[in-house]
Amino acid sequence: MAMRQTPLTCSGHTRPVVDLAFSGITPYGYFLISACKDGKPMLRQGDTGDWIGTFLGHKGAVWGATLNKDATKAATAAADFTAKVWDAVSGDEVLTLAHKHIVKSVNFTQDSNHLLTGGNDKVLRIYDLNKPDAEPQEIAGHNGTIKKALWCNEDQQILSAADDKTVRLWDRSSAEVLKSLSFDASVSSMEYMPDGHIVVITYGKTIAFYNALSLELIKTVDAPASIHSASLHPEKDYFVAGGDDFKLYKYDYSTKEELESYKGHFGPVHCVRFSPDGELYASGSEDGTLRLWQTAVGKTYGLWKCLLPEELISENSETTYPAPAPEIKA
Repeated sequence: MAMRQTPLTCSGHTRPVVDLAFSGITPYGYFLISACKDGKPMLRQGDTGDWIGTFLGHKGAVWGATLNKDATKAATAAADFTAKVWDAVSGDEVLTLAHKHIVKSVNFTQDSNHLLTGGNDKVLRIYDLNKPDAEPQEIAGHNGTIKKALWCNEDQQILSAADDKTVRLWDRSSAEVLKSLSFDASVSSMEYMPDGHIVVITYGKTIAFYNALSLELIKTVDAPASIHSASLHPEKDYFVAGGDDFKLYKYDYSTKEELESYKGHFGPVHCVRFSPDGELYASGSEDGTLRLWQTAVGKTYGLWKCLLPEELISENSETTYPAPAPEIKA
């Protein structure tokens, strides 16, 4: 009999979870940060979901969150017109970067020295984190809210997705648009895979894969429901997607065949990402929870090694962790 997926449920947030990101693999494992409309982004151990700390300081919904590769720094984008940079080890706020409108996206360069932001004022900004008082480099051109802005091609180029139904590839130094894609619906999410230069874009019910250097289309897959987010496995074996129908879908990347679908949330799925080792994927939902799902169901990994076989097969079993005390700093 096929084993049932037993997601680990991470509670603690009080409003919808709208973004999540993993760090790279560090000597201490890997880490997971979540952005939530409750204004309190949380840091967790990536393979178990165990709560480490909450970053306190934003005065509005947090729309975007990211970690640098070695999980020493975090950045958050919020409705209080700021992006913040945090020491992810101590939990202390390092920098507040004032913007003119709601900030939706934050992304570090590989060396963690620069931060890219984007949001409702339609401008991309590049901050030199070693010169906190210097004015950021500004790149304008979008005609709608910037939902996601990501470094690509060794941090020499920028990919941005906006409500103007375009994805644009920019040259970092000249601030020129190198290539632009137009869609018939607003882009709901974008993920960049440096290994293989693949960009994953979702819009409507479509999950599309492009070459990040040329923006040539590789393939598209249509899901049964409107999709908010998709993620490609690090080895490019599978991709997962989630959206309006509360389900998570897993597909074979090469054949595009649907392999699994699970209903695990009690609201639309806003974000989904594979862990850096590819062993699990995390989803965040309107229901205020994060859930961790095994890529290979039944494999001994992380906290799944504590579950007995009958628990894995049980129809309704679910491992839930107590909610963390929300006011403790990391």
